[in-house]
Amino acid sequence: MTQKQFMYWWQKCWDFIGIRIAIALSILGILGSTAPISIAANIQQATPTNYLETKAASVNVYLSPDCTCCGSWIDHLKKNGFQVQDFPTPDIEAVKQKYHVPNNLASCHTAIVNGYVIEGHVPANDIQRLLQEKSNVSGLSVPQMPVGTPGMEIGNKKDPFTVFSFAPQDNVVVFHDYPANT
Repeated sequence: MTQKQFMYWWQKCWDFIGIRIAIALSILGILGSTAPISIAANIQQATPTNYLETKAASVNVYLSPDCTCCGSWIDHLKKNGFQVQDFPTPDIEAVKQKYHVPNNLASCHTAIVNGYVIEGHVPANDIQRLLQEKSNVSGLSVPQMPVGTPGMEIGNKKDPFTVFSFAPQDNVVVFHDYPANT
């Protein structure tokens, strides 16, 4: 086994384990456990509206070099007017730690736009809304990798998912709920 093959195998193993840990932590948070951030605590619903008239923002995306869904999400951002630079990194967990992404809100890639952290497959419309409202939060997250989110499309299937905003001191708020397709 070459070093390149070993590194590829190693990354795939950690991606598999990391996703399972993120799912477990999300479930604990939703059930209101004493996990670092309880999604069930103090959830408020923000009012979603359309924010398509936002100046093009520059987005830095940190992703695993082996992930294909991240490239599809980047394409989604570009189609919606964002200027995107991607930075493949073998240690995506270090990026999440650097930007203080809560474990139970983790997904496969982390982006930075105008100082905000964007974790996972957040729709461009929600990022545009965040930038226009200039919310006092650390960022937005779509935990895990729900089917039907930008970059995770599988035909017409769309699972329900939630975009959360997060801030220091365990402040997690529902930013936008998306229903399943009917």
